[in-house]
This record gives sequence, C-alpha cells and structure tokens, in this order.
Amino acid sequence: MKATIVLCVAGVIMAGCATPLSESEKQARAEKMFKDGFSKGNQEMAAQVVQQDEMQVLCSKYPSGAPPEIAARIEKSQLATIRYPAAGGVVGDWREGEKIAQDGWGLRFTDTGPADRKNGGNCYACHQITKQELSFGTLGPSLYQFGKVRGYTDDVRKYAYGKIYNAGAYNACTNMPRFGHKGILTEQQIKDVTALLMDPESPVNK
Repeated sequence: MKATIVLCVAGVIMAGCATPLSESEKQARAEKMFKDGFSKGNQEMAAQVVQQDEMQVLCSKYPSGAPPEIAARIEKSQLATIRYPAAGGVVGDWREGEKIAQDGWGLRFTDTGPADRKNGGNCYACHQITKQELSFGTLGPSLYQFGKVRGYTDDVRKYAYGKIYNAGAYNACTNMPRFGHKGILTEQQIKDVTALLMDPESPVNK
C-alpha cells in the first residue's frame, strides 16, 4: 500500500515538474498530427486542406469572427480571384447541376479513383435546395426558390456564379468551400450549379 502511494506521489511530482510546451511547439505537434492524418487518399485535396492560404491564415487568427477591416480585406482579395467564363454566359444545365449537388465525391481526403472522375459539390450536405429532397444539411441557408425570390437578372446570375466560385468574396471566413478558386469544380460544373439555382425550369424555383 505504501509503495503504491509513493509511486502515485512520484508520478504527480514528475507530471508537475514537466516542462510545458511552448505555443510554437504545440502548433508544430498539431500540424504534424494533422498532416499525418492525411497520409492516404486524395493527396491533391489533402494538400489544399493542410497548406493554408492568406484567407485561411487570417480566419484562423480570428476564430470568433474577423474584425470588419480584416473581413473587408479578405473579401476584396477573394473577389479578385473570381474568373468568369470568357464566353457563353454563367448558366449551364440545371439537370447536370442537380447531379453535382447530390455528389460528394472528391471532397474527402480518402477519395481516390480514375483521373477523369470529376469532383462533386455535395451541396445538400449544407443546404436545402429542392423541395423534393428530404435529406439535407442546415449549416448553410436554404437555397429553395433562390432565383425566383431574387429575380432572374444577369446581376443575380453573376452573383450566384461568383458565390460558388469563391464564397469568401462575399462572406469572409465562410464555411462554404471555394469551389472554383480551389479547383474543386470545373468552370462548366459551376455553370451547371448556377443553372440549378437560376433556371426558372429548375426544381429549385418551382
């Protein structure tokens, strides 16, 4: 019994005497653990997650929300990254857009497959989009009747395309993936998802 107590006390003393890690050491350990967790699967996607860009660095610095001046700086820099189609407008085929909204392929670091397998948008994970879909997330706002409520104007179409391309241009530190800026979706895919939101014949607007 005495031996057990002595061992316990010694353990407490040693724990108390251990040198605490510095903030830089904690950060280094956390980054190593994070990177090790992405050692398999979709390495291109993993690299984007692990390597922070300017927006991610700033947003990590202000986990409770960036101050107005920082938020404005982020949105300005992200707006400059948006690349609109050179020709043909910003609206594609809403039927293809619905398939993309349903497809979560490529957004997980474990997803590997044929080189020609395109990523999905996994939009329903965060949004209600069509009335017919019964399973959807609520992290983002409902997009049901997106075009019908806002109007089928060129400005709204351009806004919808830009928001999908890089949501950080309109909402600093957003949780929404920057689908175009990060190369998650192709230009045509973004046009198709824009059509899902903006085509009057899309189930979104019925």
